[in-house]
Amino acid sequence: MNRIIHVLNGPNLNRLGKREPEIYGHTTLAEVEAMCREAAGADTVVFRQTNWEGQLVEWIHEATDGDAAGIVINPAGLTFTSIPVLDALKMFGRPIIELHISNIHRREAIYHRSLVSSVATAVIAGLGARGYATAVRSMQDLLG
Repeated sequence: MNRIIHVLNGPNLNRLGKREPEIYGHTTLAEVEAMCREAAGADTVVFRQTNWEGQLVEWIHEATDGDAAGIVINPAGLTFTSIPVLDALKMFGRPIIELHISNIHRREAIYHRSLVSSVATAVIAGLGARGYATAVRSMQDLLG
């Protein structure tokens, strides 16, 4: 069975490999995408990144109205600030995995309260870029 898993990425993740490598590592977003596709096997991955909140909301709507089986989302900074992203995710009604490269709970206090966690089926944080492959495999497990 070929399922469609949306992997959605928020602001500044296009800078992976360059941005604060001591926190986010040296893996690029293109390498992350390749890891997701490999982990998915026969399942389809729709992999996207945007620096714009409204675009992320539109992609969540697209997943909701389409045939997405699940969403893996790293909303980045929007995790802590975006009620529109939260509201869009509330409408999805299928498994959602919230993903963070760093362990947000070991960082500055501003990163400790995720709005997205309240609607996420599961949360993965602190595994670095390899957390994406873990998230895709975990989504497959959730989907059965």
